[in-house]
Amino acid sequence: MELRSKPITGKLVDLQKEIEGYALEYGLDFFPQIFEMCDYDTINILAAQGGFPSRYPHWRFGMDYDQMSKGYKYGLQKIYEMVINTNPCYAYLLQVNNWVDQKIVMAHVYGHNDFFKNNLWFSGTNRKMMDVMANHGTKIRRYMEKYGIDRVEAFIDRALSLENLISVNELFETAELKRRRSEINKQAASESEEDYINDDRSEALKSFMRSKKRRSEERTRVTTKEEKKELVLPKKVPPKPERDIMQFLINFAPLEEWQADILGLLREEAYYFLPQRLTKIMNEGWASYWHSTIMTQKALDASEIIDFADKHAGVMAMSRKQMNPYKVGIELMRDIEYRWNTGRFGKEYNDCDDMVEKENWDLKLNQGREKIFSVRRTHNDISFIDEFLTPEFCERQQLFTYKYNPRTGRYEIDQKDFEAIKSKLLIQLTNFGSPVIEVEDGNYRNRGELLLGHRHDGVDLDMNYAADTLQNIYAIWTRPVNIKTRYDDKEVVFHFDGHQMKPIH
Repeated sequence: MELRSKPITGKLVDLQKEIEGYALEYGLDFFPQIFEMCDYDTINILAAQGGFPSRYPHWRFGMDYDQMSKGYKYGLQKIYEMVINTNPCYAYLLQVNNWVDQKIVMAHVYGHNDFFKNNLWFSGTNRKMMDVMANHGTKIRRYMEKYGIDRVEAFIDRALSLENLISVNELFETAELKRRRSEINKQAASESEEDYINDDRSEALKSFMRSKKRRSEERTRVTTKEEKKELVLPKKVPPKPERDIMQFLINFAPLEEWQADILGLLREEAYYFLPQRLTKIMNEGWASYWHSTIMTQKALDASEIIDFADKHAGVMAMSRKQMNPYKVGIELMRDIEYRWNTGRFGKEYNDCDDMVEKENWDLKLNQGREKIFSVRRTHNDISFIDEFLTPEFCERQQLFTYKYNPRTGRYEIDQKDFEAIKSKLLIQLTNFGSPVIEVEDGNYRNRGELLLGHRHDGVDLDMNYAADTLQNIYAIWTRPVNIKTRYDDKEVVFHFDGHQMKPIH
């Protein structure tokens, strides 16, 4: 598949300067912005590869590309733009878009760019990921040449099934993370040098080698009776439940060096994409808020209003089957702005039981714009919904829970209760609706088996999916893998021995 993109020229350069000027007027703060023009085949390739022009070879990218291409061919979907969290920030425009589309997309991109730069959940991401992704691809291709395509790709398949088994806490800069961040930055700088591709020792591999050396030293360091006694009694590993299962496997699984390196590279990529998964509603809501504001207040000509309204309405449409993050995000941003402009928050407002007074409440604080900039900086989707979703907002936006009625063949309202709606939203957002899994013991029953724990927060295990995941972990751990969960209101441990999964107690 050939990528065909080129820098924008002519009137589009002038349009970018115009839109950027409006964004600066409104106080947006963003990385330098680079727009490139591409055809639809190219934007499908980029979308399939997570927005990056150069990735490691893998069948899933081809599968995603085929799905997107068919979706476009049959009129089921259309990608208008793609923006990447890098510095400088890259965005791709579709050459068949009309002039109004390009205006909307540019204004939308500047909203994303500002969010990437200023939201704290992105503060630890590597902004040079274009180069890093390309280097990951180079290294994995070399491993394929050395160990065989089938063997390496089979290992990547297993590793990718674990890419959601990481910890959100790793996004924050503890003292240890600051040390690792410094090492990663040094590595990123060296990766741009020509001789990097001749050095297999990436940060992930160095971490693996340090762990391997440390375990070897602990096994051989026996000099006194006290130390002998201490080493006979195995220490619990990990000392407390560990969410970052990928890192645990790098440190303790019997991996070959190339396997540890690949697992570390894929883990680094998973953490790069994690903040985008955590802030989907906010990020799209913020970008939509600004494309709407810039277009309606600054950039639109009178002849373009109907075209804009049609495109904007299409993006904001929401079905009963699933939530539209663009719609919920932009409307909640607008609601916050309105409430902080009028003073509709705090104890005095919440305690008011006069409905007429509450309906006409307006303290003329005009703090709305300042508030949404503050929200944009500190929140993720869960805290955004938890703190700012209100019964009035749900009623106004007709946010209800729906379920399918087989008798009528339609989705019908199931719940109008605010707490039920909010609870369902938060469950869907917590760990992206997936079960929370942790490593509890790396030497379960003193047999070298792995014990995982399912922290039941309202999301049950899908046993078919769990069996497939345990099979992949088993292939990496090379010993039986167990998972503790609740089944029929009882605690039960399922054991996978490489052949089948069955409950043991």
